[in-house]
Amino acid sequence: MNPTETKPLRLLLVDDHEITRLGLRTLLEGCPSFEIAGEASSVAEALESVVRLKPDLVLLDVRLADGSGIEVCRRLQRLDLDTKVLMLTSFADDNIVLDAIAAGADGYLLKEIHGERLIQAIQDVAAGRCILDPAVTRRVMSRVSNPASLSSKNKLDMLSAQERKVVALVSEGKTNKEIGHELGLSDKTVKNYLSNAMEKLNLSRRAQAAALFIDQTQQAGHTTPD
Repeated sequence: MNPTETKPLRLLLVDDHEITRLGLRTLLEGCPSFEIAGEASSVAEALESVVRLKPDLVLLDVRLADGSGIEVCRRLQRLDLDTKVLMLTSFADDNIVLDAIAAGADGYLLKEIHGERLIQAIQDVAAGRCILDPAVTRRVMSRVSNPASLSSKNKLDMLSAQERKVVALVSEGKTNKEIGHELGLSDKTVKNYLSNAMEKLNLSRRAQAAALFIDQTQQAGHTTPD
């Protein structure tokens, strides 16, 4: 391989329906950027396959043969592997979306997504972006933070101007490197701003921060400072 060429992303397809996995394989194998490392239909198979195959990204359904994809996501977080997780499901239930984000999912998409958009979403998540389906994002916002705590508006007002700019760019799906380029900051400085912001907001995942910021801009007309 030419050293300048990019290695294909190795994907693990996890879904309890064989016909769904076949459809995904057919779609994704047609993209030279991807390599299908394997398939799984259950929690046990998914965990074993991730450890054995070490894929770059797991395309994961919520409902599996022996349990929940959310449990897979939680257990993968404890394994501390450098593997991204993109939930692809037909479930748009608020609690399920929230649980998936809290469990460590890097993205959440509904299965009616167009094939080309799915391909782009996989590439985006692999690059470090967080992806939330527009159809579920808005309903998740108010559930991301503790209902007994401050409102989302007050929470965002706790951030410094620079922290808010960083979170705003995270909500646009930008990586730390892209944010640094836009704001004239180093990757490390961006990471520090984001870590501080997420600590203030009591969040742990980029997807949570993105959801909270989108909620702010949609419901309260909040904008980033100049």
